[in-house]
Amino acid sequence: MHLIPRLSLFAALFAAASVTAEARVLRLELTGVEAPAFGGMAFGASGQYERITGIAHGELDPADPANAGIQDIALAPRGADGKISYATPFVILMPIAADRGNHILLYDVVNRGRPLAPGLYNRGGSTSEIGDGFLERQGFSVVWSGWQGDLPPDNAFAFPAPIAHAPGGGVITGPVRKSFELFTPRSTLDLGATDLGHGVAYPAADLAAPGAMLTERVHQADPPHLVARDDWALADCTKTPFPGTPSPTQLCRRGGFDTNHIYEFTYTARDPKILGLGFAATRDLVAFLRHETADENGIVNPLAGRIRATIAHGTSQSGRFLRSFLDLGFNAAPGGGRVFDGMVVHIAAVRLALNQRFAQPSAASMQHEEHLAPTQDFPFTWQQSRDALSGTRAGILDACTKTRTCPEIFQELSSLEYWNSRAGLDTTDGAGHDLPLPANVHLYHFAGTQHVLGLRAGPCQYAQNPNSYVETMRALLLHLTALVEKGAPPPASRYPRVADNSLIEPGEAARIFPHIPGVAANALINDMPVMLRGPSFDPLRESGILAEPPVVKSNAHYDVRVPAVDGDGNEADGVRSVALQAPLGTYTGWNRRKEGFAEGDLCYLVGSFFPFARTRAEREASGDPRPSLEERYGTHEGYVAAVRAASARLHAEGFLLPEDAARLSAEAEASDVLR
Repeated sequence: MHLIPRLSLFAALFAAASVTAEARVLRLELTGVEAPAFGGMAFGASGQYERITGIAHGELDPADPANAGIQDIALAPRGADGKISYATPFVILMPIAADRGNHILLYDVVNRGRPLAPGLYNRGGSTSEIGDGFLERQGFSVVWSGWQGDLPPDNAFAFPAPIAHAPGGGVITGPVRKSFELFTPRSTLDLGATDLGHGVAYPAADLAAPGAMLTERVHQADPPHLVARDDWALADCTKTPFPGTPSPTQLCRRGGFDTNHIYEFTYTARDPKILGLGFAATRDLVAFLRHETADENGIVNPLAGRIRATIAHGTSQSGRFLRSFLDLGFNAAPGGGRVFDGMVVHIAAVRLALNQRFAQPSAASMQHEEHLAPTQDFPFTWQQSRDALSGTRAGILDACTKTRTCPEIFQELSSLEYWNSRAGLDTTDGAGHDLPLPANVHLYHFAGTQHVLGLRAGPCQYAQNPNSYVETMRALLLHLTALVEKGAPPPASRYPRVADNSLIEPGEAARIFPHIPGVAANALINDMPVMLRGPSFDPLRESGILAEPPVVKSNAHYDVRVPAVDGDGNEADGVRSVALQAPLGTYTGWNRRKEGFAEGDLCYLVGSFFPFARTRAEREASGDPRPSLEERYGTHEGYVAAVRAASARLHAEGFLLPEDAARLSAEAEASDVLR
């Protein structure tokens, strides 16, 4: 890679380029070009790729209605012109030849500063490995940028969000509640850490911590126990025994913290960051890359004239980012039209805790972990619906419907979202009745899958679920591309419904689950009543100022349902992968915590796998009611035939590409199943 100074190569070539008045990105600071990338590898018709890195400098007008909903934007530092300046790092990966590629901008929303699309769509790929180059072979121009303002500064996609100050420059303080569930014992907790990612802590306003409170309990349903004030301190005990070295960003407890308890710490913090600016920075950068020729200094937009359509991809946290991005109206481009024509909202059933004072965007509400995180308030549905508990009407698409900027949406759900993120509420009214999807929303439930493959399963009782949905994701991305470009209809939505008894009560799912030896059927889900989070918090927009801790409004609960299962315990509806159609066992979207880790609660983001016995004699000896591999397939060749038949069906239905069907069949042939 070689570095290029600002106003050099690109400025020389495009110094006369104009910038429209609507542009909010003012200046591109291009810091590096690697051409060709990937060691000069060429990707079929797309040819060679180049990687461009830089920083986008922009400004926001706090009086602009498009920005006015950003929490605390009126308290941000401003320039002499009253505007708010920001800068965000970005990376562009694109074909070198302008006439090559598919002319689609694929914006991969980074997850806690990590690009995920290369590891999901490119088989064997990662942020550093090209894998099979699927995205590049298809010709996508892939873009990443920073949006999360509480990431450590050494993260390549850290977004330096400004700190809000009281009028006159005073310090703002307020309550912050932190939840901790540990994989390993620790002497000291970092107040910036969450179960799923590490951020910069909000420092305590006072080391003496007046009014602060530390509680502990084993199970989420247990009443919290108050830890005596003399037994904890705002301090670092990693090198110095309790009470440790005073620290406004760390918490130390006499005797340390174990893996069997939920710890919750509420304290008064200072210096909230205006994290909602990350939505605007994303909106403005993508709009610039799609529509503008150059910045105000003549630095060319590397993608100028290349892009016909834009697609956003978000996984988990970044998928929740996209739900909130739409909910808060940020898909309306500054100069008019849409920012994104399509969205892949992957394994994300709720919104994101970003547009809040003292926000914690890395937190996610689960049954055991970070249960009260402010991410699971109504509305849940894309279209406007009536809340079963409050009577309020709202929907995620309300804002873009008003501005006519709604994209085509592919929502992809693993089974775990139904058990640990209340995904059933995305398609029901919360009272046990189905709601129709909007015409622009296409929902695909990846039956019998966990959140992502390879998660740390240390606290869990059972082996994690190996069922992959990556093959289906690849096929669906191409369907979405054809939809936004040509209007080609995608496969019909596939997800469980109340009307046909494929979306059922958790207790009923546990009742019909097979009696597998050594396995306790599960009826536990992530459920909670409506929470009151203070008069300055707007749950409809998941925005505002939180009062901590929240309080229960009433004991009424939503009707949260889960997918039904067949006699093997495998889910019967949704997109059923080759592994589920030619199964080697039972694949679930739930797992249970083991002894020493709050035994019995739901375990993190991990599903389970319970293999079939090899022979009838083996299963009868153990008492397993599920037919054995031998009873199902007879021989190794019978198993291979079942895989090939399932692959053919999925390909015909549009959920499997020919190259993936061939690979899965080859892997089955090479396996040791019934050899």
